[in-house]
Amino acid sequence: MLLPYLHPGIIEAGCDEAGRGCLAGAVYAAAVILPEDFRNELLNDSKQLTEKQRYALREIIEREATAWAIGIVSPEEIDKINILNASFLAMHRAIDQLTVRPEHLLIDGNRFTPYADIPHTTVVKGDGKYMAIAAASILAKTWRDDYMNRLHEEFPDYDWIHNKGYPTKKHRAAIAAHGATPYHRKSFHLLGDGQLSLDFS
Repeated sequence: MLLPYLHPGIIEAGCDEAGRGCLAGAVYAAAVILPEDFRNELLNDSKQLTEKQRYALREIIEREATAWAIGIVSPEEIDKINILNASFLAMHRAIDQLTVRPEHLLIDGNRFTPYADIPHTTVVKGDGKYMAIAAASILAKTWRDDYMNRLHEEFPDYDWIHNKGYPTKKHRAAIAAHGATPYHRKSFHLLGDGQLSLDFS
C-alpha cells in the first residue's frame, strides 16, 4: 500500500523521470500534486503496471490531481550536460510549470539538484512507496511512450514502438545497419561495449 504523503498538511509534489537509460529520444519528467484525500488501489510504480493500467491511471491523475506538469530535455541537451543532470533538469522544468507552488518535493531516487528554495526529500524506489511519486512515474512514462511512438513513424527500422528507445538487440542491430538518427544520444554507447565508430555527420 502506497503512502499518501511524507509531510501531511503541506503541499507536496512527487517527481519522477522516464527514459534515462534509453539510447534515443528525450528524457521526460513529471511533477504531480495530489489532493490529500486522493486514494486509488491500482496506483503503483509504473513499471509494475500494464500499459492499459498506466493509461487508465493517467486519465484519473490528470483529472483529479491538484496540479501536474511535464518537463522535457532533448537528446542534444542530454549530450551536452549528461543524462543525470538532464534528469534533474527535466524535473525542474516540470516543477516550473505547476500551477500550484509546492512546499516540499518528493524525488524518486537518491540524488537531486535543489530547486529554488523548496526543500526536497529523495526516496530510493519512491515510485513504489509514495502516491505522488507513483503518479509522476505514470505520467512521465506514458507521455514519453506517446512521444517515442510518434518518432517510430518517422524511423520505423529502430522498433521504437516496442522498445521506446531502450537498448534492445533489435534496436542496436538497426543502429549497426542504418546508423544513428538525429534522435539518438551521441554521448551514449549506441552499439554496446564493443562499439564501432558511428558517423554523426
